[in-house]
Amino acid sequence: MIKKGIILAGGFGTRLSPLTKAVNKQLLPIHDKPMIFYPLSIMMLANIKVILMIVNPGQIENFKNLLGNGSRFGIKIIYKVQSKPRGLPDAFNLGKSFIGGDNVALILGDNFFYGQSLTKKLEKSSTHKIGATIFLKEVLNPKNYGVATIRNNKIENIVEKPKKFVSNKAITGLYFFDKNVCKFAKKLKPSNRGELEITDLINEYKKNNMLKYELIGRGAIWSDAGKMNDLTNVSNYVKSVEEVQGIKIACLEEISLLKKWIDRKRIKQNIKFYGNCEYSNYLKKL
Repeated sequence: MIKKGIILAGGFGTRLSPLTKAVNKQLLPIHDKPMIFYPLSIMMLANIKVILMIVNPGQIENFKNLLGNGSRFGIKIIYKVQSKPRGLPDAFNLGKSFIGGDNVALILGDNFFYGQSLTKKLEKSSTHKIGATIFLKEVLNPKNYGVATIRNNKIENIVEKPKKFVSNKAITGLYFFDKNVCKFAKKLKPSNRGELEITDLINEYKKNNMLKYELIGRGAIWSDAGKMNDLTNVSNYVKSVEEVQGIKIACLEEISLLKKWIDRKRIKQNIKFYGNCEYSNYLKKL
C-alpha cells in the first residue's frame, strides 16, 4: 500500500518566462486554481495523505501561505528545497529519510490529469506492494516524449524521444514505486545532459521484471502544462468542463470531504481563509 507521495514543484520554469521570473510555475493559475492543486488532487484521489513537496530555494513560504501543513485538507505536507535541478530521480535522494522503507508515488507538479476512469486506476496502483507502475497515454507527437513499447500486455522497451516512430504511448509524469526506489536511484549516473533520468530508473525496474503500467484511456486527459500554449489549453479545458458540468476539478476540500478526512466545520474555516470568491461560493454548496 502506498501512503506517501512526492510532488516535484521545483525547476526554473524557463518555458513560461517571464511569468516565472515573479512566480513559481506551480503557483501559476490553471483557470481558477493554482497549478499545484491539480497534482495534489491526484495524490489525494490515490488515497495518499502524507506528501513531500520539493521546491526551489526561497519558495517554501509561498507554498506554505497557500497550502500550510496540509491540515486544511486533512493531509500532511512536508517541504524540502532542491538547490538545483538534478533530474527527476533526485527526488528519491532528497526524500530518502521521508520515504524510509515505504513505497512512494511521484508526480510532476506541472502535469494535469483528469478523467472519470482515472480514480480507479490510481486506487489500484496505490495498492501495489512490489515493483513500479507507470502511467501511459497515447499522444499525437511521441517524438517529444519518453515512450513505452508494449507486447503481450507487458512493457518491452522504454525509448527516450524516439526520432523514428516506435510507439505512441507516452510516459506521463505519474509513477508508483516500491521501497527499492531509493536503492535503484542511488545507482544511477547522470546522462549526457548532466542529470539523472527517470527512464533509467524505470529501466532498473524493467531489468528486474518489476515494471507494470496503466494506460490512460480515451475518456481521460493528460497534459504537461509547462509551456504557455499547453497552460492556456488546459485552462480552457478546465473552464469548459466546470461551466458545463457545474463542478470544480481539483477541489481539494471536496475530495477530502468525500473521503471523510475533513468535516464541514473545516470547510467553513477554509471559506474564511479564501475570502469572497467563486471558489468559496462552490465550497458553500458542498
